[in-house]
Amino acid sequence: MTVQVVWIKIPVKDIERALKFYTSLFGGEPEIVDEGVRKTATIMNSEKFGVGFSLDQTDNFEPSDKGPLIYIWAEDDDMDAAIAKVEPAGGKTVTPKTAMGQAGFYGLFQDTEGNVLAWYSTK
Repeated sequence: MTVQVVWIKIPVKDIERALKFYTSLFGGEPEIVDEGVRKTATIMNSEKFGVGFSLDQTDNFEPSDKGPLIYIWAEDDDMDAAIAKVEPAGGKTVTPKTAMGQAGFYGLFQDTEGNVLAWYSTK
């Protein structure tokens, strides 16, 4: 059996606030789609990046710092630049750049909604 992640939904409480945070990190101008029972905004689509992710404001889909940990490649493999974007965008650095031996480096950050994610780089 082959396992491949194809899409990640990030739960948010305030999609406008979360969208401002994530576009500060990744750029782009995603639109919010309001379907009545939920609001979503696609940050990266799977056709362009291989794995897509979106923000999802839905009842009973709660942001958390205790769920699965998603690692996001630091643009240009530059961990320092990625971490430097977090706090000006309204997030928090949880763990600074930390070595994982031969596996590379990670740095944890918390978004404006309370989710914890990780940056990843090889240097």
